[in-house]
Amino acid sequence: MTLLPTHDDVLAAADRLRGRVVRTPMLRHPLLDEIAGGTVLIKPECLQRTGSFKLRGATNAVLKLDQAQRAAGVVTHSSGNHGQAIACAAAAEGVRALIAMPADAPAIKVESTRRWGAEITFFDRATTDRETLADKLAAERGGTVLPPFDHPDVIAGQGTLALELLEDARAAGFELDALSVCTGGGGLVGGCALAVEGASPATEVWAVEPEGWDDTARSLAAGERIANDGKGTTLCDALLSMRPGALTFAVNQPRLKGAAVVTPDEVFRAMRLAFEALKVVVEPGGAVALAAVLAGKVPARGRTVGVVLSGGNVDPAVFARALAA
Repeated sequence: MTLLPTHDDVLAAADRLRGRVVRTPMLRHPLLDEIAGGTVLIKPECLQRTGSFKLRGATNAVLKLDQAQRAAGVVTHSSGNHGQAIACAAAAEGVRALIAMPADAPAIKVESTRRWGAEITFFDRATTDRETLADKLAAERGGTVLPPFDHPDVIAGQGTLALELLEDARAAGFELDALSVCTGGGGLVGGCALAVEGASPATEVWAVEPEGWDDTARSLAAGERIANDGKGTTLCDALLSMRPGALTFAVNQPRLKGAAVVTPDEVFRAMRLAFEALKVVVEPGGAVALAAVLAGKVPARGRTVGVVLSGGNVDPAVFARALAA
């Protein structure tokens, strides 16, 4: 049985990652504060080296491989951001990487993954069980599967961004009342919840999902993992996990304050405001946490709220739609 990660694991990951990933800045803008009715502190992981927070968990997981595992290589499945992160982290350590990607993954994510030297194999999102595929590929090669979210080292690595935001907020004289986190399979919000648990236990942690892919919200309400039907829009391609992971749900269920669900219009508004106010480019999945705060779905009025912009690897045509919305 895999042990659940802890706050101490997040602290250890932070030490391990120091100097290997970008310590992204904390950003603010009066317009966002005005709309939300509170103080909004942004953590822009779109400025991370691979364009998303995923580099944190991927690097932590690769660094923890033993020599035999490194020699055999790693395998994962990803719509793009985790694939890029594994490819980058593996390349930095001289480890071979095979990434299984949906055939409809955004071209910008496919090319970025390939640029790091990874091998890519494509699958049909609608008919393929990606976890089974990754296990099969790893068995054929003797490699190690490093999944996008349901892995203790990945979860711990992702939580390091919350430690940084808490430190930067305190340096600026703020304590976070809440933290709004984009959520797919639950690895990022789980890592953040573990980070907050030890570093700022009074801070609420909120999961945010796109409508049609609200498995975490429904699972929290039901008290058990519930799957999506897979029929929702693919706009937020980075967040299209079919259901919460077994590990991530075990971490998140007792720790999250709640979950919010946002619409495509709210996502586009958040993308546009992030660009206009902060001058950062955010992909749809990376913008849902900000969308929830601006729409009042994560309570921010009269409070100090941290917001994770989780990634910026957006297809140019989709970004143009957001700016025109």
